[in-house]
Amino acid sequence: MSANTSAAVMQQRQEARDSLDDFPTPPWATRALCEKLIGLGEPLSSQSAWEPCCNRGFMATPAAEYLNEVYATDVHDYGWSGQQAVRDFLIPWDGSDPVVDWVIANPPFRLALEFIQRGLQVARAGVAVFVRTAFVEGLERFNALFRDTPEAVFMPFVERVVLWKGVLLDPDVPVCRFNEKTGEHEIKKPSSATSYCWLVFKRDHLGRGVVDRIGPCRKALTRPGDYPPLPDHLIPRQGGLL
Repeated sequence: MSANTSAAVMQQRQEARDSLDDFPTPPWATRALCEKLIGLGEPLSSQSAWEPCCNRGFMATPAAEYLNEVYATDVHDYGWSGQQAVRDFLIPWDGSDPVVDWVIANPPFRLALEFIQRGLQVARAGVAVFVRTAFVEGLERFNALFRDTPEAVFMPFVERVVLWKGVLLDPDVPVCRFNEKTGEHEIKKPSSATSYCWLVFKRDHLGRGVVDRIGPCRKALTRPGDYPPLPDHLIPRQGGLL
């Protein structure tokens, strides 16, 4: 059996320590979280959230469809007009933390533990993080987080959520990519070999968490305008050449 050599984001990817970890989250994945939380009895329409990794607004925008208010920040200015401040979420600002019910984010994988811990300090209801399912593994994270502060709900996606570095791509729209192994350009639909989940931590949660799978819902939760136009270098050309 040949190894999977697709250009998709792989489970073993490593980002530099100073990387912005720019992997935009498809809007449908955030809607899936909100639908699940409402199904679990959360009154999102009267609640607020802080999205501290807002990037270009791909998570904060769909979250605002469900929540009463979304406060969006990021450590970097991506030029999105909805970003309300440039700030490092992990550094408390005396007297300036917004008062919110939830912290909802796709944090840099290497900092997800710190984002959860900080989120539980500032959120009145809880924290929801979009992470690779591999995050639930590991002795270090178990000792630092899961042993004493287990998640209330583990929500793995049964569909693949396609994330690519620096760009949000529609998995139904083919793109042109250079295959370094073959030395040729190829036209394929975006895909991913990585599994993702939502981990929901509640301030008042005691005991073991539950598993609540996110069933097939990508097409049902995708809206017109969710995906920006393809960057020029990814547009398929005649013969697949750029």
